[in-house]
Amino acid sequence: MIVFPAIDLKDGRCVRLVRGEMGAATVFNDDPGDQARQFLRAGARFLHVVDLNGAFEGRAANAPAVEAIVAEVRSAGAQVQLGGGIRSAADIARWLDVGVTRVILGTQALRDPPFVIEACRRWPGRIVVGIDARGGRVAVAGWAETSEVTATELAQRFRDAGVAAIVYTDIDRDGALQGVNVEATAALARACGVPVIASGGVASLDDLRAVAARRADGVIGAITGRALYDGRISLPDALCLAAAS
Repeated sequence: MIVFPAIDLKDGRCVRLVRGEMGAATVFNDDPGDQARQFLRAGARFLHVVDLNGAFEGRAANAPAVEAIVAEVRSAGAQVQLGGGIRSAADIARWLDVGVTRVILGTQALRDPPFVIEACRRWPGRIVVGIDARGGRVAVAGWAETSEVTATELAQRFRDAGVAAIVYTDIDRDGALQGVNVEATAALARACGVPVIASGGVASLDDLRAVAARRADGVIGAITGRALYDGRISLPDALCLAAAS
């Protein structure tokens, strides 16, 4: 299992939201590069980065912060996946050229599935689909818009597309420290046949153990943010658990 420490960017700073509410952001570090260094020094090999402003605005809004993180990651020989505001082939190419390992397509996955399928063909192994769900329904544009499409329906559209992974976020649990929706995550993985990364709700090592126990279903990792920043989880302990899973 892979544990992905999360760095969410708002106005150039590292923040955490609760259930996606931009007005309720808690700032944890004013220096994204420093935050990346902290995670890397603790042993992280793969960071999960989201441009929150970009997700709302549909364009890169925290580029200097992302570039600072990528510089740290590359110097450490680690990897980073990036989401938020990536809407075009030019956006994808730009970030891959900068040194991002994988880009996450969320809004475009719902609005333009053929675009995502073509991106998977053009950049094999570099495209992740982000599926964020509220009450089981897919939400996009920084979670400002909720569709009538279910998470499972959307995931199944990419069964044979060559997607590297799906990041499945339960919005109702994101940043709320209420535990991972393991059953829904595992069900999604079984339904689509694509490796799934769990996101939203990690509060303890027991949550990570619960995710690791669903590897046979196709759940390959978990993203954790607030629990790390709050000190509820020690990153070295989380990485040890993951290595043993």
